[in-house]
Amino acid sequence: MQRTHAPAAPPVLFDQYQAKTPGSARLYNRAINVFPGGVTHDTRYLQPYPLYIERARGSRKWDVDGHEYVDYIGGHGALMLGHNHPAITDAVREQLGKGTHFGAGHELEVLLGEQIQRMVPCAGKVRFTGSGTESTLLAIRLARAFTGKQKIVRLTGHFHGWHDQVAFAATSHFDGSVPAGILQGVVREAIIVPSGDIAALERVLADNDDVAAVIMEPTGATFGLVPLAASYLSKARELTASRGVLLIFDEVITGFRVSPGGAQAHIGVTPDLATFAKIVAGGFPGGCIAGRKEVMDVMTMRSDKVWNTANRVPHQGTFNANPITAAAGLAALKNLAETDIIARANAIAAQLRDRLNEVIREVGSNWLVYGEHSGFHFFTNPQDRPLAVGDIYAGNVSLEELKGGTPASVIHQLRCGLIVGGADIFPWPGGCVSAVHDERDVEVTADALRSTLERLTWPED
Repeated sequence: MQRTHAPAAPPVLFDQYQAKTPGSARLYNRAINVFPGGVTHDTRYLQPYPLYIERARGSRKWDVDGHEYVDYIGGHGALMLGHNHPAITDAVREQLGKGTHFGAGHELEVLLGEQIQRMVPCAGKVRFTGSGTESTLLAIRLARAFTGKQKIVRLTGHFHGWHDQVAFAATSHFDGSVPAGILQGVVREAIIVPSGDIAALERVLADNDDVAAVIMEPTGATFGLVPLAASYLSKARELTASRGVLLIFDEVITGFRVSPGGAQAHIGVTPDLATFAKIVAGGFPGGCIAGRKEVMDVMTMRSDKVWNTANRVPHQGTFNANPITAAAGLAALKNLAETDIIARANAIAAQLRDRLNEVIREVGSNWLVYGEHSGFHFFTNPQDRPLAVGDIYAGNVSLEELKGGTPASVIHQLRCGLIVGGADIFPWPGGCVSAVHDERDVEVTADALRSTLERLTWPED
């Protein structure tokens, strides 16, 4: 397939999308007068307008016009069991009859915490939060309080939420410049090192004696969109431990998806702290942090008032361990621990990646689909090079190509084309596979990709 360039008129895939989704267009025209940009999450932004969904079940969802889609967004990666899994809906329905918020402790929070301790290697103790962003914010604060040090080290392109300490060098501002609304002083306290470059990390730790923690996504930026070798994690563990620096794994996506014990259990590298959200909350709002007892106990209230004032990290949160979230999370984690859900999701994801690469070869495109575990990523090969999937894992493709190298118009066309064909993906671009996706979903997606690649146009340079 020759790479064709976009004409002056809007891409044909946009026209097809608009013809199929008039109900979404009507809702978006209302939303732009309510929400900044017309969306409630940046990931949901789509040109010419976002898709609006009415209901979902299993691996599928239906838009407001009644069209059915294979869903690879899956509650932003939270729905490892698919939409409306009976174990979760039954648990939530039962809890709804008992109450949604007690403003007090309850048994479900203890049961969920104990379940996490059984599954996660680093979970000496657990604290619940309201989201993944809150979890990484708390982890960094704990690290600073425990070590008495100030700086953190982050890896270029790794995403840890939207709070000030991590809201740069993740999707933009890779050069260390200051994003709008964030203080220069906050940026200075974070040292950014290239992802996967262990020598760079070693130099930074050797040259800075005030580093409290190193935080990273253990499978690489955006669930392996930019892969990170397991050997890097092992070496990072050695370097941090030898210098009294805490190692934090952001397992908001990988937790309970890569394995029942997260990426840390699968890889065999135990961090000091790990952050979770998405699956741990069973598809409801929530998150948690788990880690070494002595680090986590920095939050413990003591009888020593002086220590409480000078050393303790206070932590509140109206919806921490909310009974509904706890019921959903406990049901999800028990299913993951006791069944082959993760293995099934991994197997169908591997089948999907293979089938999509078959389609790409058949239409003569130079794109690639890659990934591990239950994820998949599209590499659109923006420099039009002769590459194979192995080149990505060998480090022969730059972060700039893998994350941010695709023109926005191509991503929007890809998403619109797949939606027209009956599948919905993340804009990174790629997706998450659940245990309930099957071969029929794979074929729908393959057909949708074929049709999309035949109509997609590349913008002029």
